Formats: sequence, C-alpha cells, structure tokens
Amino acid sequence: MAINSVKVGDRLVGPGQPVYIIAEIGINHNGDMKIAKDLIEMSAKAGVDAVKFQKRTPELCVPEDQRNVMRETPWGTMTYMDYRYKVEFEEKEYKELADYAASFNVHLFASPWDVVSVDFLAKMKHPVIKIASASITDMELLKKVADSGLPIIMSTGMSTIEQIDAAVAVLPKDRLLIAHATSAYPCEVDELNLKMIPVLAEKYQVPTGYSGHETGLQSTVAAIALGATFIERHVTLDRAMWGSDQAASVEPAGLQRLVRDIRVVERALGDGVKKVYESELKPMQRLRLK
Repeated sequence: MAINSVKVGDRLVGPGQPVYIIAEIGINHNGDMKIAKDLIEMSAKAGVDAVKFQKRTPELCVPEDQRNVMRETPWGTMTYMDYRYKVEFEEKEYKELADYAASFNVHLFASPWDVVSVDFLAKMKHPVIKIASASITDMELLKKVADSGLPIIMSTGMSTIEQIDAAVAVLPKDRLLIAHATSAYPCEVDELNLKMIPVLAEKYQVPTGYSGHETGLQSTVAAIALGATFIERHVTLDRAMWGSDQAASVEPAGLQRLVRDIRVVERALGDGVKKVYESELKPMQRLRLK
C-alpha cells in the first residue's frame, strides 16, 4: 500500500517528495532574540525547509523538587525555575521569529511540552506541531495535539513499539509523520539503529523520517537512502556555547554540507526503474560487441 504524503504548510512531505529538512534550534538560542534570528538566518542560508523551537510552561513542566535548585547560567546563579522562564519566548517573540523565518521562505514551528503550550502553538497557526520523544507517553498532551487540527511530527526516542502503538492510536494518521530517533545527546553511532526507519514506515504506513543527535553527518545522510522523508538535526552557532544541547548540534559549515549532501543523495536515489540513459548510448556502441 502506498504511503500518502502529508501537507506541511506549502510543501508535501512523504515518499517521492523532496526531503523536508528541519533545523532544530530548540533552546540553543538561550532566550536571546538575536541569537534566535542568527540561527534562523544561518539555517535558511544552508537551505533548510524549517526551523523548530521548544515551548514550555515552566510552572507545569518544572517538578516541585527542582524549582528552587540553584543553577549556574550565562546570567549568573539563579533558581532552575527562573532559568526556565529566562529561556522562554512568548507570543510577541514567536510572531516576530515566524515572520523572520518566512522572509527566508522557511517554516517555523515548535514542540509543546505541556497542554497549555499546545494551545499557545495552535494559536500561532504554525504549519506543523512536533511531539518530542519525552512526551510520547503523555496521553493528555497527545490528545490535545490531535485536536489542534495541525499536521503532527512525532519522535520515537526512548520508546518501545508498544508505546509508539499507543500514541499512534490516538493521533490522526492522515496528518501524522513519525521520526525515528535515539534520545542520547550526543548519541553513539552504534545506537542509531537507522534500519528502524523503513520498519516504522512499513508498520505505520505514514511518512517516516529521522531525528538525529549524533555528532557526525554521515549517518544522517545515510538515513535518506533508507527512506527518511524528513530530517531533523539540532543546530548551533558554536558548539562551545553554553547549553545542554550545544554539543550534539551542527555548526553552520556542517549544516551547509549536510543539506548539500542530502540533496545530492536524494537525486542519486532515482526512481528504482531500470533504464538505459542517453549518456550510456555512446559507451554502449563503443564497448559492446556487435
């Protein structure tokens, strides 16, 4: 049975379509609008299709026993709760960032980590919404995302097949895309298990992609050859910047190479129909016995 593409904004994502490349900015902006815009511009110039952020409501996402834990940050020592507020963007910032991304013809969307954030992102009218691997067992959040009416990308890191089954059961399959992932930051090559990409596509019959957290680029390019219809990688201006996700992120030059190589590989894959190309005709006449 053929897998149908899913419309994400003005683009189709699925088999036979150009690979949809997502630059995961996440919280690598450290709450700084200039850094966020620099990351959007850098990603756009590399040729990505979309940039992704993360949205949290701190009072819902931060456990009680961690709220007053002191933390060293770029702004000095503060409680973990204050830090979480410091790195959050609100409606005004999201509108400004979405407009900035649109000026480069790049989509902007985010992953909500709580039900209030789902409402927030639905109001922003993003082209797609992302369910992070950490949220795949949060049925309340999943049902809220399903009710948003938006296309959905769901990552499957740190999840069993049974947990993925349960999540898929409450999500609309005609709007669903599934990303294979391993939730280690950075992830060791031996744990990437890229062969899960076609397995997930066959099992769930939805467009399947890859969300990578490894330090190199080769394995992400290889995911295309295994059928990934979309790719997501964390990006940063500099891996030495402060933040927990920076070390597993791709810097500007690396992102340019990654997008270039993905586009080359998707062209090289062809359509799987054997043919004799015009470029082969002269060699055939010269090399074959009459």
